[in-house]
Amino acid sequence: MNASTHNELHSLSNAHLDALEEETIFILREVAAAFERPTLLFSGGKDSLVMLKCAEKAFGGKTSPSGSGRIPYPLLMIDTGHNFQEVTDFRDSRAQELGAELIVRSVEDSMKRGTVRLAHPGESRNVHQSVTLLEAIEEFRFDALIGGARRDEEKARAKERIFSHRDSFGQWQPKAQRPELWTLFNTRLQPGEHFRVFPISNWTELDVWQYIAREKIALPSIYYTHKRKVVDRRGLLVPVTELTPPKDGEQVQVRDVRFRTVGDITCTCPVESTAATPEQIVIETLAADVSERGATRMDDKTSDASMEKRKKDGYF
Repeated sequence: MNASTHNELHSLSNAHLDALEEETIFILREVAAAFERPTLLFSGGKDSLVMLKCAEKAFGGKTSPSGSGRIPYPLLMIDTGHNFQEVTDFRDSRAQELGAELIVRSVEDSMKRGTVRLAHPGESRNVHQSVTLLEAIEEFRFDALIGGARRDEEKARAKERIFSHRDSFGQWQPKAQRPELWTLFNTRLQPGEHFRVFPISNWTELDVWQYIAREKIALPSIYYTHKRKVVDRRGLLVPVTELTPPKDGEQVQVRDVRFRTVGDITCTCPVESTAATPEQIVIETLAADVSERGATRMDDKTSDASMEKRKKDGYF
């Protein structure tokens, strides 16, 4: 770390992280108290790992009312089958380390059942996760799903409540959301309905990285700088893989990159970076002028309403 980076970090306050952590822990405990069959969506990505750290503190730390150290709800992963191996391996090892129940449901299985049909073999499976997620909700009768979405990520997510009601079809109605005044959350459900709960809604990408640095949270290696073959496509660095080969006329380059967010290989792109530590990423994030989804997600480039439409249909 050079002198200027050290000085910038020294002048950057992280006192607000205590308030964000306290709010998140409160929400995680509220879910455990208010719902019969909650689950925590866990991909092995940075946001879900931050939530997992807060859950450890909520139910197993010094401030835990139970002191049990065991997260009282299972972890759920909806797997497209096209995830980065580094992330799924990390997901499995982290769940095993915690002794947490990990439930994995696959889009591939939905395809075999005929509930998911791709328009063509090369179509991204990312949007089809909604179907597999709704099937998992029905299978386990989950009444609350805890997710790591943040309001700073994308316009549609900025509209959503912390306790986001979903109807019996798993759909979100943005114009009919329940008010959340004075941190009073409405948890009333009719049969077949459920809630999506977002404990880190009020965090920003910068907050997440400051918290990772402060708490020394381990992450999959692809979040940090590494060399990778990419092609420049519509302003995004598309990783060259079997699922995302270069198109005719595209020049393959080896660049120093890292991933700001991780997801399905077919729609997730890295950014150019030499940041090898959380502290260095904090400095990079301070200078970023594009949101992490805007800079890395091909599936959000189709229109300004892409995410809102998918969320109405049951997406995370």
